[in-house]
Amino acid sequence: MTKRMATTPLWIALALMNVASVTFAQEVNTLKEALKDKFLIGAAVNTRQAAGKDQAGLQVLQKHFNSIVAENCMKSGEIHPEENRYDFTKADEFVAFGEQNNMTIIGHTLIWHSQLSPWFCVDKEGRNVSPAVLKKRMKAHITTIMKRYKGRIKGWDVVNEAVEDDGSYRKSKFYQILGEEFIPLAFQYAQEADPDAELYYNDFSMAYVGKRERVVRIVEDLKKRGIRIDAVGMQGHIGMDYPEISEFEKSILAFAGTGVKVMITELDLTVLPIPRTNIGAELSATFEYQKEMNPYPTQLPEEQSEAWNNRMNDFFRLFLKHHEVISRVTLWGIADSDSWRNGWPMPGRTDYPLLFDRNHQPKPVVGRIIDEAVKK
Repeated sequence: MTKRMATTPLWIALALMNVASVTFAQEVNTLKEALKDKFLIGAAVNTRQAAGKDQAGLQVLQKHFNSIVAENCMKSGEIHPEENRYDFTKADEFVAFGEQNNMTIIGHTLIWHSQLSPWFCVDKEGRNVSPAVLKKRMKAHITTIMKRYKGRIKGWDVVNEAVEDDGSYRKSKFYQILGEEFIPLAFQYAQEADPDAELYYNDFSMAYVGKRERVVRIVEDLKKRGIRIDAVGMQGHIGMDYPEISEFEKSILAFAGTGVKVMITELDLTVLPIPRTNIGAELSATFEYQKEMNPYPTQLPEEQSEAWNNRMNDFFRLFLKHHEVISRVTLWGIADSDSWRNGWPMPGRTDYPLLFDRNHQPKPVVGRIIDEAVKK
């Protein structure tokens, strides 16, 4: 007797597949789960959080994020306050915290003109040191810090914010003394200090054409010299009407076209007006408090909240579209109360720039991001 193979009708099979897909989507309820095959999702961590003093923030971090970056404790003024003295207390705590929570750890930042130790580029009389002295100090600073955390930190922002929006070099002390050579020197010293660590260039306002073209040339120059650079960090300090998403996308593609990965770093979205155009994320910009510049002191109205969620979702759609060249997206803080934007560029303002509100609850965009990621 011939036995007939049991078969499932096509419409039943398709229905079962659809149910399985919906069930999976319902089960995925964290950012790191949804994005695990796309890119790392990170957050900047402050010293209170690394010390375990912000339990509400830590619960969000542990649930939704798989990467951390040091917000301030690895900057020159904090970690190297005097030429012959390093203070690794907070940096050690930050790295240990990342390891305990199985996070991918990012170091920020080795060479930056802002929050720079006052002694770094000058002599005892306050005059600029010679090129030879600055090179020696840069190498010692980079080598000492990177070797301490060798094998524990995945990658470093080696040089931060060295280019103006128009593509010219920022006239920092590093540039005044060494010219544009300070950038390849920093990457060379970093490569020698830890050959296994990833090395990044990081900057804000990267959607500007002039800055885009200059950074592309910097990457190409490093590669021609045989100096390694692994990624370009595009700081995501964005507003409701800037930058144009199309221009941001052009920069992603331009940087990826040089053969490096792209990282979205320091992501936050302000709903507040800016007192002057073209200040980017210039930390030194300060203005006196003006009431009209703080329109939402207690809460964000529903209309503005919906617009914020839509704008942030549009950017994450862009990141997902280009996930093959984007290796990490990092928010500059965990919850709205953590954000530096609350006090910049004028004190006393209340902003709402991050994915989690002041009660550490996810904003609607978090669910949208998860849904978008699961579908792709």
